[in-house]
Amino acid sequence: MDSGLENIIAAETILSDADGKAGRLIIRGWLVEELAATKRYEEGLHLLWTGFFDALGDPDSVQRSLGEARVSAFGKVGSLPRDAGVVAALRTGWSLLEDDESLDTALSLAAGAAVFTAAAVRIARGQAPVAPDPSLSQSADMLRMMRGEPATEAEARALDAYLCTVSDHGLNASTFAARVIASTRAGLGSAAIGGLSALKGPLHGGAPGPVLDMLDEIGAPEAAERWIDAALGRGERLMGFGHRVYRVRDPRADALKTAVAKLPGTSGRIGFAEHIETVVLERLAQKYPDRPLETNVEFYTAVLLEALEIPRDAFTAIFATGRVLGWIAHASEQIAEKRLVRPKSIYRGPVPEAA
Repeated sequence: MDSGLENIIAAETILSDADGKAGRLIIRGWLVEELAATKRYEEGLHLLWTGFFDALGDPDSVQRSLGEARVSAFGKVGSLPRDAGVVAALRTGWSLLEDDESLDTALSLAAGAAVFTAAAVRIARGQAPVAPDPSLSQSADMLRMMRGEPATEAEARALDAYLCTVSDHGLNASTFAARVIASTRAGLGSAAIGGLSALKGPLHGGAPGPVLDMLDEIGAPEAAERWIDAALGRGERLMGFGHRVYRVRDPRADALKTAVAKLPGTSGRIGFAEHIETVVLERLAQKYPDRPLETNVEFYTAVLLEALEIPRDAFTAIFATGRVLGWIAHASEQIAEKRLVRPKSIYRGPVPEAA
């Protein structure tokens, strides 16, 4: 038995390969570093969904379709909960959409992630939601809807880099949940909601916010060693370090570090983060010499999303805006298998006495 399923192969996929020993992530034939540096959200969508939807079209038509889908999704914003949090608002918004296996539904889920997340952020601030601009790219419009003012090209590209970087990552917990649900033919909406529900768990998608909490508590470079030693002495986990798959540095960390460095005015925060990273890695190597604990995607995710002025309580929903591309691709791949996922269990409970 393998209760964590690490050594169980549950699917064959053409979508991504997370090689933990080599520190390499391939998404549909692209190294994640190249994907982050060159692709827009629409191109990442096109890359992952090609072959699953006959009418997908090229990336430019995808951008037009996403713009139209954002306008349609905005009509549901009035039904979002007002005080339940950003993830709950996204989950509710998705539940209001069609739930079938069509391209229209897939596009509505991707577009809805941007609309419902941005609306929930503004509602939490006591502000009115901002209607989409279908002429913009997904990333540019998401930032505009969240802030109420246009994003720069550099900001939109930075968000593109993040969303493409996290769009898929093997058979992680949320993706596996999405595939199991899709195997029942429940619909892409149900699969996405299941993925989101798994993602919001603190052991999966909930760590970037606490990374910023850690940086804020440390406060200054000269306080780093004392703060980190005290935290490790208390047995606390340092967020942004260690990963279930990677035994070397997470390749997504450097992809996002490069992306945030392209944003004006971030050199000071990046320099501070680099200093903290260096001290943490030194201390972890000393404390756990036989346990590889390296920087993971969440460390520089936190720095990038902070630079884009995205509030911490929206980080998981932003993650889902990227990962829904992978959930839908995996769900579609599972549907094509025409096989219900049904593993076995070993019963360890009491057994009635024989008659």
